[in-house]
Amino acid sequence: MTIRNRIAFQFSLIVAGILIAFSLIIYARSGNYRRTVFYDRLEQRARTTVRFMTQVKEVDRELLQIIDRKTLITLYDQRVLVYDAQDRLLYASIDADSLVAPSSLLAQIRREGIVRAEVGEQEVFGLYATDGGIPLTVVASAYDLPGKGELRDLRRTLGWGLFTGIGLTIGLGILFAGQSLRPISRINQQVTTINARNLQQRLDEGNRQDEVAQLAMNFNQVLGRLQHAFEQQRSFISHASHELRTPLAALKSELQLSLQTPLSPQQYQHILRNLTADSNRLISLTNSLLMLARTLDTPVAQPRTFVLLDDLIFSTRDQLLNAHPDYQVDVRFSGLSDEHPQVRGDEVLLQQMLLNLIDNACKYSHDHRAEISLLQQGDLCRISVTDQGIGIAPDQLPYIFEPFYRAENAFAHNGFGLGLSICQRIVELHGGQLTVSSQLGEGSMFSVMIPLDNLKRL
Repeated sequence: MTIRNRIAFQFSLIVAGILIAFSLIIYARSGNYRRTVFYDRLEQRARTTVRFMTQVKEVDRELLQIIDRKTLITLYDQRVLVYDAQDRLLYASIDADSLVAPSSLLAQIRREGIVRAEVGEQEVFGLYATDGGIPLTVVASAYDLPGKGELRDLRRTLGWGLFTGIGLTIGLGILFAGQSLRPISRINQQVTTINARNLQQRLDEGNRQDEVAQLAMNFNQVLGRLQHAFEQQRSFISHASHELRTPLAALKSELQLSLQTPLSPQQYQHILRNLTADSNRLISLTNSLLMLARTLDTPVAQPRTFVLLDDLIFSTRDQLLNAHPDYQVDVRFSGLSDEHPQVRGDEVLLQQMLLNLIDNACKYSHDHRAEISLLQQGDLCRISVTDQGIGIAPDQLPYIFEPFYRAENAFAHNGFGLGLSICQRIVELHGGQLTVSSQLGEGSMFSVMIPLDNLKRL
């Protein structure tokens, strides 16, 4: 069932329920009002008969019947019976030998005083009167022909009204539901035309105010993010292919050269050294790509442990200095409320992030010197890596965290442009933020803000 039909069906059910409920209430109240009025008329007739019989001595049976026929002319099949305490019939408004009230009804009237009941198609009013000194049991009955006819007309009117109202509700519900969902149908048609080749296409956002317009706007934002992701993916593949092709081409050239002509041992050693350098470059690039891919994996799959930041900084510094003895790394702590501040995260990824930042700082500094500072600010921990190196131009700062992007003044140094992308992704996985401030020719400072608790689940 389509949404349009489901909305129309549910709306019709609600309206039909309301109409049926109101119709039943109107019919029930009308029927109750008819019975109340009719019983009041029967009660009035019964009390009038009792007064004539007990208080007016000049009125005999024949005269009382004449009075009944004159006063009850509007009632159909009217009957008034009066009994004494021994259930003997003292008076009947009409002459009929078979006109007898049930003994059980007379006993109920004497027991309760006043009885209103339905016997067959007639309404019966029973009264036990003791005002005149003689206890009398009066039974007044009649058939409310006009009242029940009006109820039949009311029932017929309500039935046709329900049938017409429900029919109109279903038709109008389908019409209005279709009109309301027409923008969604238009969006569906537009969505079917969007694929990987035309992600730049956008949906019509209408008035930009109602829910459908908000849906289109949100979908356009998703399309924008998808387009950006596809562009990043294409750029990543292009740059990765280029970076991999360069050392592979060099390897192939060296091998072809060594096979074409006989070479001296010194020349073979030179070629082997070049092959080793190219192989190391391929290994380094492959490791960087694997690390970037790991940071892009589903975060839930990563382990989560408590990591002591001070131990992490010193172990990272020692690892880097063992690989590059000419590097100098100074560590400075300040404003620590805890002797050993700790965060919850992936220790391997955090160490890789620090290793990349410190290695860049030393690599791009003339004296290969960097400074690490650890500062606690409330629930946040700030790790800053500062150097006095070549710096970054202001117009290039917005792009340095993109994969394979390298500033113009960094081409003279080895690298692939993946380190900062990896660092940013690792910091984001830990619920932090990586920022940079730099002056061209004066140095740079990379700052990592990581919360000490309430981190993202890795």
